[in-house]
Amino acid sequence: MAASSRILPRILAASTLVLISLSTACAARRVSVSVYYETLCPFCSGFVVNDLPRIFRDGLSSIADLRLVPFGNGRVSPNGSITCQHGEEECQLNSIEACAIRLWPDAQHYFPFIHCIEHLALDQKWNAWQSCFQETGLPPQPVVDCYNSGYGRQLQLQYAAETNALQPPHQFVPWVTVNGRPIGDDYMNLEAYICSAYDSQLPVPEACKEKHLTIAQQTAASRGDKRNPHEFAVLLALCIAAWF
Repeated sequence: MAASSRILPRILAASTLVLISLSTACAARRVSVSVYYETLCPFCSGFVVNDLPRIFRDGLSSIADLRLVPFGNGRVSPNGSITCQHGEEECQLNSIEACAIRLWPDAQHYFPFIHCIEHLALDQKWNAWQSCFQETGLPPQPVVDCYNSGYGRQLQLQYAAETNALQPPHQFVPWVTVNGRPIGDDYMNLEAYICSAYDSQLPVPEACKEKHLTIAQQTAASRGDKRNPHEFAVLLALCIAAWF
């Protein structure tokens, strides 16, 4: 009897942890957003400067995990050397931004730095990229050390492998995926895709309620990320079961 009284609280505690984990997973399925780009591409810079900030401004960053992958249309030769579409300066900036992303993995932290550099790129002033440390308050030394040590190049090789492994392969940059599905040339409507892909029992951000963007029918059909009725029913049943 005494042994049973000791075991029961443990069982209840374990059950509670399981229920909390399940309910949390059901309640907040964050949307995965990946942006494959290169630093001196005008279309990429325009997207980073003019469109991506809306995710943070409208509160969609609370339901989305944003990843930036700076490699784009670069090439890796058999001997491991990297060639970038817009020249050696782009290779340098790709590595600099890769270092910042690795050093400060939270997009809320590194994005202002990336935004600053891409804004300079739009103005043809990318050589002044170091001024972005002062503008954003990030310490320069960790990034400079990362780049000078060659680690930035290693990150580039990792990003190259990831970019080249995309299925379907990327056709242009910026190439944006939502939950692993490309949204093609409709990337300026990214917010609508995030709202559409968000699967949660919690209230959606106000920006989603106010969203009137129209997703191109062909693009929406090709991305195939909507759950079929049977899959949705199974997920709903699991969520309901988690509370009992």
